[in-house]
Amino acid sequence: MPAGRRLLVLDGEPGGWLPPGWEVVPQCGGGLDRRLAAAFAHAARLAPRAPALLVGMDTPQLDAAALAEPLSAARRPGADAWYGPAADGGFWALGLARPTARLAALVLHGVPMSTPVTGAALLRRLAQAGLTVRHLPALTDVDTVEDARQVADEVPASRFATRLRALDIAPGVAS
Repeated sequence: MPAGRRLLVLDGEPGGWLPPGWEVVPQCGGGLDRRLAAAFAHAARLAPRAPALLVGMDTPQLDAAALAEPLSAARRPGADAWYGPAADGGFWALGLARPTARLAALVLHGVPMSTPVTGAALLRRLAQAGLTVRHLPALTDVDTVEDARQVADEVPASRFATRLRALDIAPGVAS
C-alpha cells in the first residue's frame, strides 16, 4: 500500500520479520486507549500534516486491496476519520486525517477496550468530536483459536493459514 511513512509502535525490539522502510518507536505504558492515542501523537510529531491510519496486528487477512479504494486520493476529501469495524464489536483500524495528540486523546482516552461495545463507544467519540467518518470493511480480528481458524478459512493460501496448519491446531482449514 503506498504510504508516505510507515511507523511501527512496538513494545519490545523489532526482529528480522520487520520489512525494510519501517520506523520503529517504543510503545508507551498505560491502557490500550492511552497507547493508541500515543501512537497517533507519535505519527503527528513525525509528519505533522499527514493523515495517519492505525491498524492492529490481529487481522492477518487484511490486504492492500481492502484499503486502496477507501483511502485513495479521490475518496479522501471530506473524510476526517476512517473506522474499520471488527466482527466482535471492536475495531481493527482507525484513521485520522489530521491527527494531533489532543484529538487522539479526545477520541480514545477512556474508551473501553476489548469489549463488545468498544467500536460503538469509539464511533460516539468520533461523532462528538464533529468528525466525518468513513467506514472500512468489517473484518474478524484474531483473539481466539476459533477466530484464527475462521480467518484461515477466509484466506487459505495466506502465510497465516499455512502457519496455522503447521501448528496443527486448525483442523478443517483447507489445504
